[in-house]
Amino acid sequence: MKIKDLKEKESFELQVLLQKCNSGVTNTGSPYLSLNLQDSSGSIEGKVWDAKPGIVEKCVTGEVITIKGTVNLYQQNLQLKITDVSRLDQSTIEIEDFIMAAPIESFKLKEGIEEAWVLIQNSIISKTVRDLLDKNEEKLYQYPAASRNHHDYFGGLAMHIRDMVKLALAVCEVYPSLNRDLLIAGVLLHDLGKIKELSGPIATEYTTEGKLIGHISLMQSEIAQYSIEHGLEDSEELLLLRHMILSHHGEYDFGSPVLPLIKEAEVLSFIDNIDARINMIDKALATVKPGEFAMRSYSLENRGFYKPKDEK
Repeated sequence: MKIKDLKEKESFELQVLLQKCNSGVTNTGSPYLSLNLQDSSGSIEGKVWDAKPGIVEKCVTGEVITIKGTVNLYQQNLQLKITDVSRLDQSTIEIEDFIMAAPIESFKLKEGIEEAWVLIQNSIISKTVRDLLDKNEEKLYQYPAASRNHHDYFGGLAMHIRDMVKLALAVCEVYPSLNRDLLIAGVLLHDLGKIKELSGPIATEYTTEGKLIGHISLMQSEIAQYSIEHGLEDSEELLLLRHMILSHHGEYDFGSPVLPLIKEAEVLSFIDNIDARINMIDKALATVKPGEFAMRSYSLENRGFYKPKDEK
């Protein structure tokens, strides 16, 4: 059985990867666990009510466990009521069977990113992007783009970048006054700092460096260091590229140290937001029946999106 096979009111027994485990106490003082669980078919939330110490000890984040219980419906989403947890010998586990991955194979994501780099004509921008992509190549095609919310799966970072490239090229077709080289470079590099900010594709958490500095500052610093090492401190191209990185969240409240002050930075912040939000909405609607609303999402301003009856 896989997560996608679960149906309301049915009993289940299945093996899942424990992504996160948070403990709490009910209004009556009873301890409980809230688990984020996944396998290759999807993810789901589970609750262990009246959590005894024996069960708590078996809930080890990053391990594959066996769980038993029943499936409930909570705010239009399936949720597991877990009554039993068993640990497994992790040496016998094929972790690939429990990781959600990008819907497109890694080599195709790489093709899309490489094709975008080839379009960059400015020699300084082109070499800078090439060197930084090469430096981060292995992890780029493994890491998620976030620990939760959007593109939070194996290969999610590359998927996010590849789809943003498509948006960027389409916008440049409509608005030829944009510096296409700079916009493509901003897309390709804007989130590479997440390779340092996040722990990896399994049980993803923020690293100490990620918590203290963040991916925006980490990537800006890497480009600044690159410019020094290659005698490009006075290059306006790299100055503008650093500005693209620093401003790509668009607003101070969203974590940008500065606001976009060139057209390409403004566009980068928009297409980043478009791609992230569409991914979050699709994720929220994935388990919702046509004609019903998804559970409200804090990351979407506490809105619960409606799934039209004729949606494919």
